[in-house]
Amino acid sequence: MKRCILYIWALLACCGAVSTGVQAENTAQVKDGDRPVLAKRFVGFEHGMGIGGWLTNYKRFNVLPDKWKLNLSPGDYEHFETYITQEDVRNIASFGVDHVRLGFDQIVLEEKPYVYRERTFRLVDNFVGWCQQSHLNVVLNLHKAIGNYCDIAEPISLMDDPELQKRFVALWLEFERRYHGNNSIVFELMNEVRDVNPKAWNALAERTIQAIRKVNPTRKIVIGSTCWNSCEKLKDLQLFDDENVIYTFHFYEPFEFTHQRGVLQAAPLYYNRKMAYPGDIAPYKEFKRFVGSSDAFYSRFDRMDIQVLRTLMQPAFDFVQKHPDKILWCGEFGTIRHCNMTSRENWMNDVILLLKGHGISYCVWNYLSTPNDGNRFSLVDDDNRKILSPRMLEIIQGNVK
Repeated sequence: MKRCILYIWALLACCGAVSTGVQAENTAQVKDGDRPVLAKRFVGFEHGMGIGGWLTNYKRFNVLPDKWKLNLSPGDYEHFETYITQEDVRNIASFGVDHVRLGFDQIVLEEKPYVYRERTFRLVDNFVGWCQQSHLNVVLNLHKAIGNYCDIAEPISLMDDPELQKRFVALWLEFERRYHGNNSIVFELMNEVRDVNPKAWNALAERTIQAIRKVNPTRKIVIGSTCWNSCEKLKDLQLFDDENVIYTFHFYEPFEFTHQRGVLQAAPLYYNRKMAYPGDIAPYKEFKRFVGSSDAFYSRFDRMDIQVLRTLMQPAFDFVQKHPDKILWCGEFGTIRHCNMTSRENWMNDVILLLKGHGISYCVWNYLSTPNDGNRFSLVDDDNRKILSPRMLEIIQGNVK
């Protein structure tokens, strides 16, 4: 519980609320004011869907001792080989998206330092092949790196340990070795860097990019900021004179709405209240006070609606305006499964409306979450794997209003 409390407090502080080709091209610039500057296009990756719960986040319940969370069982291998199939990829393609973001954990692919599990790497190979057959582009995302888990008390931090960093770089070089010659695949170096010194992460990101560049000058590489990809921390992210580096952020604000009554974070679990969007601002102010935080930010608003989201997302819009030559991609956002469907639709509509208004490409989270993931954000039914509502499908496709 202590780890969960520290995690939620750090996250709140960080957030400041306390198609096959993949070449990039510029969108038409418009003047500041009522019409914003638009982001540089991420061609082929403009509206996508993430896959979690397959090769990542597949057993996160806190009932497991930490030592068991980092081991694979026979049941895990059965899960890997059956949970996502080619039919799922065809299903995702039928939703009208242009790319898939596949998360995987380091322990799933690394048997021991510098030795890789061919059995699970073949699953990634198969997945890439399925996506190509369905004309879906692929982002390969290291979801959990050893030394950067947010829900496990690891003795050593990735940012402090030279050997872990060496293994991190080596894993990405292994991916480049396997997929060299297929530049339609994008490498996302890390899912969500914890609340660490940005200089430490910038140094590791630069080292990894440089290593990949020695063997592939044009591989598309995605990097995000610290504090779990907070858009507030984009300003601290090192920028590269490299048109093939893409920058990303995640958006889960307000956290007490998107993670309401979740079992993996202490504050929403403690407050234990259904939250509506849009709606009365009072429950949001009460949440802050109830968990011992300040409600000063919410006191600026009369209602919880798109104006709040716009304010919270403003650092991303500032990044676009300041760096119109860089691609910014919102790689992950969504709402917990048991949130009221109308509220889920309303929130997703407004987030995508804001992103599209600034030309920012996006990828929703997520397709399907395993039942033993305490944060279920899935957008399809467990049994028939159909999108949970027709309106949600329209929103994901970008038909927002």
